[in-house]
Amino acid sequence: MQVIRADEAPTFRLPGIEFTGLAAPSRGSAGLCTWKLTVESGAGGGEPHTLDRDEVFMVLSGSVQVTPDGDKLGPGDAAVVPAGEPVRLTNLGAGTAELYVAITAGFTGTMADGTTIRPPWAV
Repeated sequence: MQVIRADEAPTFRLPGIEFTGLAAPSRGSAGLCTWKLTVESGAGGGEPHTLDRDEVFMVLSGSVQVTPDGDKLGPGDAAVVPAGEPVRLTNLGAGTAELYVAITAGFTGTMADGTTIRPPWAV
Protein backbone atom coordinates (compact mmCIF):
# COMPACT_ATOMS: atom_id res chain seq x y z
CA MET A 1 0.00 0.00 0.00
CA GLN A 2 1.16 3.50 -0.78
CA VAL A 3 -0.16 6.47 1.20
CA ILE A 4 -0.29 9.93 -0.38
CA ARG A 5 -0.38 12.48 2.44
CA ALA A 6 -2.26 15.70 1.69
CA ASP A 7 0.71 17.88 2.62
CA GLU A 8 3.08 15.81 0.43
CA ALA A 9 0.89 15.40 -2.68
CA PRO A 10 2.33 17.09 -5.77
CA THR A 11 0.51 20.21 -6.93
CA PHE A 12 0.33 21.66 -10.41
CA ARG A 13 -1.15 25.03 -11.36
CA LEU A 14 -2.83 26.52 -14.37
CA PRO A 15 -4.42 29.98 -14.28
CA GLY A 16 -7.17 29.81 -11.65
CA ILE A 17 -6.93 26.02 -11.17
CA GLU A 18 -4.81 23.87 -8.87
CA PHE A 19 -4.40 20.12 -9.41
CA THR A 20 -3.35 18.03 -6.41
CA GLY A 21 -2.11 14.65 -7.62
CA LEU A 22 -3.39 11.65 -5.66
CA ALA A 23 -3.45 8.17 -7.21
CA ALA A 24 -1.37 7.68 -10.37
CA PRO A 25 1.13 5.14 -11.72
CA SER A 26 4.03 7.11 -10.21
CA ARG A 27 2.24 7.03 -6.85
CA GLY A 28 1.38 3.33 -6.68
CA SER A 29 -1.78 2.99 -8.80
CA ALA A 30 -1.28 1.13 -12.07
CA GLY A 31 -4.90 1.34 -13.20
CA LEU A 32 -6.49 4.51 -11.82
CA CYS A 33 -5.64 8.21 -11.60
CA THR A 34 -7.30 10.59 -9.16
CA TRP A 35 -6.68 14.21 -8.28
CA LYS A 36 -8.29 17.05 -6.42
CA LEU A 37 -9.17 20.20 -8.33
CA THR A 38 -9.43 23.59 -6.68
CA VAL A 39 -11.00 26.12 -9.05
CA GLU A 40 -11.09 29.83 -8.27
CA SER A 41 -14.28 31.82 -8.76
CA GLY A 42 -14.79 32.66 -12.42
CA ALA A 43 -11.96 30.37 -13.53
CA GLY A 44 -12.20 27.81 -16.26
CA GLY A 45 -13.99 28.04 -19.52
CA GLY A 46 -11.80 28.48 -22.54
CA GLU A 47 -11.61 25.99 -25.34
CA PRO A 48 -12.83 22.47 -24.55
CA HIS A 49 -10.60 19.40 -24.74
CA THR A 50 -11.38 15.69 -25.07
CA LEU A 51 -10.02 12.57 -23.40
CA ASP A 52 -9.75 9.04 -24.70
CA ARG A 53 -11.24 7.53 -21.51
CA ASP A 54 -14.33 8.22 -19.40
CA GLU A 55 -13.68 10.84 -16.72
CA VAL A 56 -15.63 11.21 -13.46
CA PHE A 57 -15.99 14.56 -11.64
CA MET A 58 -17.24 14.56 -8.02
CA VAL A 59 -18.10 17.98 -6.59
CA LEU A 60 -17.10 18.63 -2.98
CA SER A 61 -17.93 22.34 -2.81
CA GLY A 62 -18.97 25.16 -5.08
CA SER A 63 -20.93 25.23 -8.31
CA VAL A 64 -19.43 24.04 -11.61
CA GLN A 65 -20.17 23.02 -15.17
CA VAL A 66 -17.89 20.33 -16.65
CA THR A 67 -19.00 20.25 -20.30
CA PRO A 68 -19.87 23.15 -22.62
CA ASP A 69 -23.62 22.43 -22.46
CA GLY A 70 -23.67 20.45 -19.22
CA ASP A 71 -25.80 20.78 -16.13
CA LYS A 72 -24.86 22.98 -13.19
CA LEU A 73 -23.36 20.72 -10.51
CA GLY A 74 -23.11 21.35 -6.77
CA PRO A 75 -21.80 19.62 -3.65
CA GLY A 76 -22.46 15.89 -3.69
CA ASP A 77 -23.13 15.79 -7.44
CA ALA A 78 -21.05 13.70 -9.84
CA ALA A 79 -20.78 13.71 -13.61
CA VAL A 80 -19.42 11.01 -15.90
CA VAL A 81 -18.03 12.48 -19.11
CA PRO A 82 -17.73 9.74 -21.75
CA ALA A 83 -14.53 9.40 -23.75
CA GLY A 84 -14.50 11.80 -26.70
CA GLU A 85 -17.07 14.23 -25.25
CA PRO A 86 -15.81 17.83 -24.88
CA VAL A 87 -14.68 18.85 -21.38
CA ARG A 88 -14.64 22.48 -20.28
CA LEU A 89 -14.67 22.99 -16.52
CA THR A 90 -16.09 26.32 -15.36
CA ASN A 91 -16.61 27.57 -11.80
CA LEU A 92 -20.09 29.13 -11.85
CA GLY A 93 -20.11 30.28 -8.25
CA ALA A 94 -18.84 33.23 -6.26
CA GLY A 95 -16.42 31.12 -4.20
CA THR A 96 -13.79 28.47 -4.77
CA ALA A 97 -14.99 25.08 -6.06
CA GLU A 98 -13.38 21.78 -5.10
CA LEU A 99 -13.76 18.49 -6.93
CA TYR A 100 -12.25 15.03 -7.06
CA VAL A 101 -11.58 13.57 -10.50
CA ALA A 102 -11.03 9.92 -11.46
CA ILE A 103 -9.97 8.38 -14.77
CA THR A 104 -8.26 5.24 -16.01
CA ALA A 105 -4.47 5.51 -15.92
CA GLY A 106 -2.68 6.03 -19.23
CA PHE A 107 -5.26 8.34 -20.76
CA THR A 108 -4.46 10.93 -23.41
CA GLY A 109 -6.03 14.35 -23.74
CA THR A 110 -6.50 16.22 -27.00
CA MET A 111 -6.58 20.00 -26.80
CA ALA A 112 -8.72 22.18 -29.08
CA ASP A 113 -5.72 22.80 -31.38
CA GLY A 114 -5.12 19.05 -31.81
CA THR A 115 -2.15 18.84 -29.44
CA THR A 116 -2.13 15.62 -27.39
CA ILE A 117 -1.06 15.63 -23.74
CA ARG A 118 -0.52 13.40 -20.74
CA PRO A 119 -0.95 15.70 -17.74
CA PRO A 120 1.87 15.53 -15.18
CA TRP A 121 -0.60 15.05 -12.27
CA ALA A 122 -1.75 11.77 -13.87
CA VAL A 123 1.55 9.99 -14.62
